Amino acid sequence: MSINREILRLAIPSILANITIPLVGLVDMAIAGHIADAAAIGGIAIGTMLFDLLYWNFGFLRVSTSGLTAQAFGRDDQNECNVQLQHALKIALLGALGILVVQWIFVTVALKIVPCSPEVAEQSRRYFLVRVWASPATLSLFALKGWFIGMQDTTSPMLTDMVVNVVNMVASYWFAVCTPLGVVGVAYGTVVAQFTGLLLAVGLLAGKYKTTFVQLFRPLGKPQTKTIGMNVDLFIRSICFMIVYIGYTSLSARYGDEELAISSLVMKLFMLVSYFIDGFAFAGEAMVGRFFGERQVSKTTMSCRSLVLSLHGWCAGIALLFALLFYFFGIDIMRILWNDMTALVQGWNYVPWLVLMPLVSAPAFIWDGIYIGATASDSIRNAMIYSAIGFVGVYMMLMHRMGIEAVLYAYFAHLVLRDIYLTYKWKSTYDRQISTSSVEGA
Repeated sequence: MSINREILRLAIPSILANITIPLVGLVDMAIAGHIADAAAIGGIAIGTMLFDLLYWNFGFLRVSTSGLTAQAFGRDDQNECNVQLQHALKIALLGALGILVVQWIFVTVALKIVPCSPEVAEQSRRYFLVRVWASPATLSLFALKGWFIGMQDTTSPMLTDMVVNVVNMVASYWFAVCTPLGVVGVAYGTVVAQFTGLLLAVGLLAGKYKTTFVQLFRPLGKPQTKTIGMNVDLFIRSICFMIVYIGYTSLSARYGDEELAISSLVMKLFMLVSYFIDGFAFAGEAMVGRFFGERQVSKTTMSCRSLVLSLHGWCAGIALLFALLFYFFGIDIMRILWNDMTALVQGWNYVPWLVLMPLVSAPAFIWDGIYIGATASDSIRNAMIYSAIGFVGVYMMLMHRMGIEAVLYAYFAHLVLRDIYLTYKWKSTYDRQISTSSVEGA
């Protein structure tokens, strides 16, 4: 099978699943925008940000499980594949328990720190205290999704994600519009959807990987030492992501509810691009991980250089298509999602950013997938440390002169820094990782 056909085999299911993810957020925003006011939209944006704050810290569950499982798959080490899933699910359940224990303290402290109006804060609190009960399912799905991808199976997470997101949209609409719950019904919809997805994922695991499912309930031993180090690196990386993405929302809130609502809509549209590109990044995780794993047993099925070039080529094409889409229809898409025409006049100021962001972000997103497959966690950790510093630095330099545009310049700067660093480091990283693989496989 050619490299491009293999990329598409793995990427297309992930893309089909991923495109429903931002649709959930867009439907949530649209529901709030049509049944309530800017405070409700801002409340959902802040509430979502609080979960990003929590869940990004557990992003390593999916990422490390994917890369390490893919390499074990390449080595044909099924026991290590099973150990990785068991270990990830244990961390997921312990993490969810911790979140439930500290939920009241967390939301109270967070809303005192995040600058927003009392109306937005109240909406956020109500949203958070309902949705938090989905955390056991959400974190477990992180682990299961990463494991499926590492096993070169992107169909199972596709089915799970699509069911989660369709149920989320339908349930959120029903709870918010057809019951007295109002906007907080969106949170109830999320809880129902996450547990529905977990049941489906466990069912797929039991049906397609019976041996793994049975062995989950048996002691399999400890994961590789490399697993712990990689999880630490990725936890630090997650904190840096949090600084950037949470910073984007919280800093936007400084400029008023309308600016927060519009900037949140813009971020939702921008993340739509990332979900397309992430499909190819997931393919990169699986294929690069398998490549390095096979090197450990002296088997090579494809050129890693050709794979990297092909992945970047596909993502460049997607970025260009979205840049053109936003150039011609950006403001029209915003108008569909929010019917406050006075506020949408300001949306014109954001269109140039929508056009540029896909072109700048595509290399960073695809490099992440490649480095994860290579289990080069130190490099992507360092890239995010430098880019988070860049985000903060650029905002501080421009905050008194540019207003809310300083937030956009800072976000743009963090993407550019990631592009430069990861591109520069790849050759030395590849040489180091392939050398390590050859020694381990000897």
